[in-house]
Amino acid sequence: MKYRVFTMRGMPEVALKLLRKQGYRVQVGGNPKKEAQGVEAVLCLLTNRIDGKLMDAIGPQLKVISNCAVGLDNIDVAAAKKRGIVVTNTADVLTVAVAEHTIALLFSRARRVAEADRFMRQGKFRGWKPSLFLGSEISQKTLGIVGLGRIGVEVARRMYDGFGLKILYSDVKRNQKLEQEFNLHYRSLTALLRESDFVSLHVPLLSSTRHLIGERELAVMKKTAYLINTARGPVIDEKALVLALKTNRIKGAALDVFENEPRLSPGLIKLQNVLLTPHIASATEETRDAMAELAAKNIIMVLEDL
Repeated sequence: MKYRVFTMRGMPEVALKLLRKQGYRVQVGGNPKKEAQGVEAVLCLLTNRIDGKLMDAIGPQLKVISNCAVGLDNIDVAAAKKRGIVVTNTADVLTVAVAEHTIALLFSRARRVAEADRFMRQGKFRGWKPSLFLGSEISQKTLGIVGLGRIGVEVARRMYDGFGLKILYSDVKRNQKLEQEFNLHYRSLTALLRESDFVSLHVPLLSSTRHLIGERELAVMKKTAYLINTARGPVIDEKALVLALKTNRIKGAALDVFENEPRLSPGLIKLQNVLLTPHIASATEETRDAMAELAAKNIIMVLEDL
């Protein structure tokens, strides 16, 4: 056996097969502190917290931590760097899936699809009425994209033509090339929130983006606006959002991620003007396999280059 790899339970089989084919010993377990001692690589999921203490418990031979996720907020990257451990993620392969789910949430919330589905299943439909589940049209409205990274760009790419949308964006850097390509309009965050009918969040979770959307930002938004989050839960102050939805400060929201996942903030689940999905934006068969394959390849590239 060349190297030992500890992988968390739930990893798609495609990753395990690829590592075994490379001649690595793959150990599937649950508690890395007890079961991963002596391995050269750890293959983890976004729900696995990897800090300096765990790195030390695994041992000094640990060379790479491969995160099967787009972000790195579950890994103490500074602690890894201090110990000479390479940290990798799978950012590129889930871009399309997350963008598609973002758009699905936008349409579903605007047209009240989940509410209407519950209404039908509860046997409440008694015939057509002109005022039954009135929603909001998407065409000729303004979409605000907060964070013009890969996923934000993909949402813009798919929405800029065909719906007559005006697309605004806010980012730490202005991108005039993409502005021309997709007819985007740069705004400060406050201006974007004030002008947009739909606000979609696509920023990483950093100290600067935690509670990026809070009471003040929600107060700036239109009362007819919708907020969509497929980024990271703590980007939104969920307590402030619940209050904004309860008081109809904004018209609605659609969330795939949550501040204290998997727990929901008190009152959120009772609200009818919010659509909730269980962190499934990247959950397609194609994307999950591609993520797992890339995560395994990242381990191979690091270890074979030693």
